[in-house]
Amino acid sequence: MLAQEVIRIKRDGGTLGEAQIDAWVRGLVAAPESSGWSEGQVAAMAMAVFLRGMSRDETVALTRAMQHSGQVLRWDAEQLGGPALDKHSTGGVGDKVSLMLAPIVAACGGFVPMISGRGLGHTGGTLDKLEAIPGYDATPEVGRLRRVVAEVGCAIVGQTAELAPADRRLYAIRDVTATVESVPLITASILSKKLAAGLHGLVMDVKFGNGAFASEVSMARELAASIVQVAAGAGLPARALLTDMNQVLGTTCGHTLELREAIDYLVGGDAAREPRLHQVTRELSAELLVLGGLASDLQAARGRVDRVLADGSAAERFARMVAALGGPADLLQRPADHLPMAPVTRAVPALGEGRVAATDARGIGLLLIELDGGRRVATDRIDPRVGLSAVRSVGAMVQAGEALAVVHAADAAAADAAVARLQQLIRIEADRPGSAHPAGQDGKADPADRASVILERLGP
Repeated sequence: MLAQEVIRIKRDGGTLGEAQIDAWVRGLVAAPESSGWSEGQVAAMAMAVFLRGMSRDETVALTRAMQHSGQVLRWDAEQLGGPALDKHSTGGVGDKVSLMLAPIVAACGGFVPMISGRGLGHTGGTLDKLEAIPGYDATPEVGRLRRVVAEVGCAIVGQTAELAPADRRLYAIRDVTATVESVPLITASILSKKLAAGLHGLVMDVKFGNGAFASEVSMARELAASIVQVAAGAGLPARALLTDMNQVLGTTCGHTLELREAIDYLVGGDAAREPRLHQVTRELSAELLVLGGLASDLQAARGRVDRVLADGSAAERFARMVAALGGPADLLQRPADHLPMAPVTRAVPALGEGRVAATDARGIGLLLIELDGGRRVATDRIDPRVGLSAVRSVGAMVQAGEALAVVHAADAAAADAAVARLQQLIRIEADRPGSAHPAGQDGKADPADRASVILERLGP
């Protein structure tokens, strides 16, 4: 089947049949001399889908074809000792939830074979963060992945050549062709990896706001519904939470800095856990425990999460996972010895007194790329040291000259440019006594006074 004919059908708004979708997916994984699709053809097809969309049946067919483009894992819950569970985020700025959630769920009796991705567009990738750990094998062969999950309870890894290879190629091309924000492509990308991992339950963190792919709540809701419905059609129980991404999640963004924050979260007490980050991590973990039959309801599940954080067993699982995948055994005890910091730091002084009224989270994600903390093209190398720390949350009161964040950069020129840019991306308003700060739900409004970062839940 000619690639250009499949592209033409979708370009003109037609509906692709299973045979045509299978031809596309085979073209993603085949070598050029064996009728594989060229980079230009894959990019053209991604753009056609981005512009024309796909029906639910097309999306299911694409998901299944990509799932079966490589090896599909099978986990026997009884022999494993518990359910195989996982969480996935649609991506945000400073989103390091997976780093804490996987060991939390493992400490509660679940098993988490988490297949993660690299940075996509302006958002960071869990895999890129973990590759900042010296020696960490982010793409182990399947046998090693199986052993680590069975022995430790969790393994956060990337797509290997065996698991969903079609998505691996399409994912990289979407990242650099402005075709990221497509509900069918996001749905198929996420679920093909999760189905290939042989899960018994999945919870989705679907983000909305100026730092998310879904800037509007309506798009986030559409994506969440698509994922839950397509997963159900494939036999995978799934739930989704809509969560706010109008600001950096936590206090850091940048790979090494986010690892340090995740370690502090696991080994520290409540004071080390930024409230929005903690709420999302706790709720997603609790949803997975209920979905996997490890807790009777959300209240009981939250109690289990709190206990494994308090007694250190979640931190212990993270340490064991890192060591089992080749990283340093003492990472939690001596993070500074293994996670190098950028040579230049600059505080970002507030230009006036008032309240942090809003942040441009997408702009901050793009700034991270300018600091070489993300990719402009798929082959770019990332500097894991760069980023931001001590980022002030929306609603915080600041004095003129007080730090809004701290820039970590490779050189002084980059640091100074980032400071000037951040003063534009973080908006300060004079706080008037008795003034109201309404928080809308359209993904654009200021969420400063929203009681919860979680907007709603979808799924069974």
